[in-house]
Amino acid sequence: MYATCETNKNLALFDFDGTLCNKDSFTGFIFYALSKRHIVKQGIKILPWIQAYYLNIYPAHSMRSKLFHAMFADSPTQDILALADEYAPRLLSQLNQELYQQLLKHQQLGDDIVLVSASVDIYLEPLCQLLKIDLICTETEIKAQRFTGKYITPDCSSAQKRIRILEKYRLSSYAKVYAYGNSNEDLKMLSLADFPYMVGVDKQLPVVIEHSEKIA
Repeated sequence: MYATCETNKNLALFDFDGTLCNKDSFTGFIFYALSKRHIVKQGIKILPWIQAYYLNIYPAHSMRSKLFHAMFADSPTQDILALADEYAPRLLSQLNQELYQQLLKHQQLGDDIVLVSASVDIYLEPLCQLLKIDLICTETEIKAQRFTGKYITPDCSSAQKRIRILEKYRLSSYAKVYAYGNSNEDLKMLSLADFPYMVGVDKQLPVVIEHSEKIA
């Protein structure tokens, strides 16, 4: 729900893979949680789509959902979530230190900080608990204590990032909005920001401004 009053906080929106995290966290989780035999067996089944993806003729959002289904459909929830709890702290060592220091600046000012990612909730939820920040991401379906391999939300990329942010936050409540991304899938999120930052394009991080007075 929307906040009911104006605040003197900023809102900081961070993409994860390629932005706050230097690596592909989802691929990393596949290799952390699953056996090589399972990965190879399931990977062969979707090999034509993998090849099409690398040839840029199959979109990333479709590839992610197909890969998730292939690797995790019918996996026991308890086992995978236990592995996710182990995996999340390992991601802390893979953070982009420049972006992480920027996150800490926002945190020190009491800004609202949100990880906005197309990656899945399985390991991002425990990670965000460690970082003490909020999360908007692709949410996975569980039935009968097993992952179905399906999502309960659309893939949280491109226009979905913008939609999900606006559903959860009233931007006019914030002094300024900052957004940090690294790809075309982040452009809709960056368009919401007073201070957008694109990794690999913008040379200098925006200055984090402290607002001591409430917005009129």
